[in-house]
Amino acid sequence: MLKRLLARTFWAFSRWTLVSEAAPTRPTVLVGAPHTSNWDFVLMLAIAWRLDIDVHWLGKKSLFRGWRGPIMRRLGGIPVDRSDPARVVKDVVGQVHDGTVFGLVVTPDGTRGGNEYWKSGFYRIARETGMPVTLGFVDRTTMTSGLGPTIDLTGDVGADMDRIRAFYADKAGVRPERRTEPRLREERPATTDPDAT
Repeated sequence: MLKRLLARTFWAFSRWTLVSEAAPTRPTVLVGAPHTSNWDFVLMLAIAWRLDIDVHWLGKKSLFRGWRGPIMRRLGGIPVDRSDPARVVKDVVGQVHDGTVFGLVVTPDGTRGGNEYWKSGFYRIARETGMPVTLGFVDRTTMTSGLGPTIDLTGDVGADMDRIRAFYADKAGVRPERRTEPRLREERPATTDPDAT
């Protein structure tokens, strides 16, 4: 109740406008992108709380040290060791199967920019748990933020990412200069048929 009140207050006074398709009704991996600023975290929490989505998010272990630990966990944080990405995915999959997570917020691109690829953890978690992916967004050009469609991944990485790229094509993030094109290393490069006319 308190979270929804805080979220309503935020959206009432914020310069940002919340726009959203229907909130997911089943466990989902909530992609937060383009992730170009730490303000994205505030916006994603405000979206989730306003739409009454029970969310968890992944954070580096250092964020949970000392007095910050209880606060971060209360906000839905799950501490992870980023030095071992494979274990991160395994740990999260285990927690999802245990019924721990409803909406798992993942930011596959980084705030610094200059990355050629998105991190593929969100894709592997969704595939290994059978969860769909909900596309959350921040777009400074329109000062809008919210949730886009919820999609089921097919396992065809290129085709799935084409759908994701199409959605984020006109989304700039808070700091557009740091935006990273949605692309995974696991995608196979396009091949050219020399006999094609």
